[in-house]
Amino acid sequence: MTTLFAITLFWSAALLFWVEPMVGKLVLPQLGGAPAVWNTCMVFFQAMLLAGYAAAHSLTGRFQPRAQLGVHLALLLVALATLPITLNETAAVPWQHWPTAWLLLQLLVNVGPAFFVLALTTPLLQRWFAASSQAGARDPYFLYAASNLGSFAALLGYPLFIELNWPLREQAWLWAAAFLLMPVLVFACGKSAGGLQSPPAPTTTEPSGGCKPPARARRLHWAVCAAVPSSLLLGVTTYITTDVASMPLLWVVPLALYLLTFVFVFARRRLFSARLLSRALPIGALALAYQMCAGLSEPAWLVMGLHLVVFFIAAMVCHARLAADRPEPEHLTEFYLWMSLGGVLGGLFNTLLAPVLFNSVVEYPLALMTACWLRWEAERRSPTPSTKHPASDLAWPAVLAVLTAALAAFLPPTKLVPSQIQSLVIFGVPLLLCFLLVDMPRRFALGLGAVFLGGAFFTGGFGKTLHVERNFFGVTRVTLSSSGDARQIVHGRTIHGRQFLDPARAAEPLTFYHREGPLGDVFKVLGTADTRVTVARSTNPPFPVGSRPNMVNVFSTYSGRHVGVIGLGAGSMAAYAQAGDLWTFYDIDPSVLRIAQNTNYFTYLARSAAAETRLVEGDARLRLREAADGGFGLLVLDAFSSDAIPVHLITREALELYLRKLAPGGMLAFHISNRYLDLEPVLANLAADLRLVALGCDDMSLTEAEFATGREQAHWVVMARSAEELAGFQRRTRWSPLEGNPRVGVWTDDFSSPLRVIQR
Repeated sequence: MTTLFAITLFWSAALLFWVEPMVGKLVLPQLGGAPAVWNTCMVFFQAMLLAGYAAAHSLTGRFQPRAQLGVHLALLLVALATLPITLNETAAVPWQHWPTAWLLLQLLVNVGPAFFVLALTTPLLQRWFAASSQAGARDPYFLYAASNLGSFAALLGYPLFIELNWPLREQAWLWAAAFLLMPVLVFACGKSAGGLQSPPAPTTTEPSGGCKPPARARRLHWAVCAAVPSSLLLGVTTYITTDVASMPLLWVVPLALYLLTFVFVFARRRLFSARLLSRALPIGALALAYQMCAGLSEPAWLVMGLHLVVFFIAAMVCHARLAADRPEPEHLTEFYLWMSLGGVLGGLFNTLLAPVLFNSVVEYPLALMTACWLRWEAERRSPTPSTKHPASDLAWPAVLAVLTAALAAFLPPTKLVPSQIQSLVIFGVPLLLCFLLVDMPRRFALGLGAVFLGGAFFTGGFGKTLHVERNFFGVTRVTLSSSGDARQIVHGRTIHGRQFLDPARAAEPLTFYHREGPLGDVFKVLGTADTRVTVARSTNPPFPVGSRPNMVNVFSTYSGRHVGVIGLGAGSMAAYAQAGDLWTFYDIDPSVLRIAQNTNYFTYLARSAAAETRLVEGDARLRLREAADGGFGLLVLDAFSSDAIPVHLITREALELYLRKLAPGGMLAFHISNRYLDLEPVLANLAADLRLVALGCDDMSLTEAEFATGREQAHWVVMARSAEELAGFQRRTRWSPLEGNPRVGVWTDDFSSPLRVIQR
């Protein structure tokens, strides 16, 4: 019976956490590939877990096991009727200004029934087992470890095996087939436990009063210990996916570690010392605080590894407190209910509240600080100065905040220390002082938060912040460069445009778009080609962002050069516009559209020589469908979420759409600069599959003097229908044919694997 229950719970959890990355990948293209898509999915899944645990608690409190089995089987059959899981095609276009609500509704309708009944399974079956006479029935929480082991296996198996071998449509059918086994396993478990009415009475070895309902403070403690790791999970996931790519591999690794902590803390044998974890957490937190405050990003493997290790330790500390405080089996379902409630609250804080309350990603340091506060081994000691003198708990952090802010504000401009060690002095000294408080958890946690607060005065490599906005698509900042001669737009840790303040140089495109770089070649070739096409020209001034004018009544026929750009940034590419051109920019992020049009920050759009410049809000894949076929002489793909191109913009279906909108003799240009992913084989395979000609230019040979003028290394690819259309590039020695890679495959909306293009 124990084996049967363990297998059923393992299978149920594996299905739960197989479907999570699969569904996340399914909905990602509809929302521009933003990292927030996965966080919103996570909150939905946590909410459904809470609903399932609440249903299990209600069932076990009101019905006998036989009735519980009947209800559970009925719900499984209802869920089967909703499979296979697909996206609702009738709602393919998300609500423009409510992407979170649209996504939650889609998940509820298409995934909710199956996920709910699987969530119900874990606490219900453990309660059945606790009512049996099996060995271990009085402490059935080891089954929760088996359940989380199934979750862990499914999460790692998805990017490493499932995603590599099956397209999404086949994955959905495979998942539906695997779900068919659930009614059989649940029925077998129910029959084996069906004759039991209630758990056996407590033995005389148990403390008296052990079956009393848990106190309110104890329930709150369960919720808090679950909320902190949940918030940390979303924080670390956002941090690493923003800079690399929003893809299942980087979603599931933090989640897998999160689940692994449950396996360890609820296992019958303790593998990690709680005291050791309590000692390791502050050391890791200090190292992480230094990396985040100083803005260190290289080497990438070390930075990501640091975040994941510290997250694992913090989650272990919090979940160990949960496991140590688990109640008797009579209150098992209530324990899971409060634990799930905490997980939901942690997720809601990151996904819904934090973007409203903060204009930067403050929730991640806050959760780390709270985890340090919860270090329980130190708190279990005799009273310390931290508990005797609460006023000192605020005095020490205040000193650290002032010290950090003073060092950050005055050291860089005075240049009293070499720039190479400025960060070490600014943050190393306060963090070292913070370490002296390590034996006082409350004081240490507040001190850590104080260093983060004082670090806000450090301008770092991006310079002084002039403006910041945060929304579903992330944090976008306008900064004054460290040299003070230019403004730049920054998303995550990537600069997406820069403009000189000097009016005499303000028309010069910088960073990846400079005239001597690959994009300069693109427009030089475009200038010599016959790319004039018949397009629809507005008879009114450029229409507002997001508007959809009546094409028949508002536009008249016009012949000229039409350039389409996917991704706006600062509007740098508008510097290449010529008189008589028509330029159309597509961008999904409304904050980017506002910033690029604000002449207090950037004037590329205002200075554009084009006859007309259109700005279109929304995902380019969706909004390009509205454009006339054959209307673009040049279509440029320059869309990024921090350092990553949304995957759905470089699939076969995406390129087929671009080609339909491209005029005869027109060409495509792709900006694929990336610190972590080598996307050239992806485009090479797509070009070969669609019988296109493709050339690439990796401009990595810039000198220090060129960097000083605002240029950045850039990697570009151009495509056209024939070699003649790219003849101008073939005369330029730095452009060369692309080399495909059979291992990468041809990316489609159903199949893509960024794991195979990670740069080593």
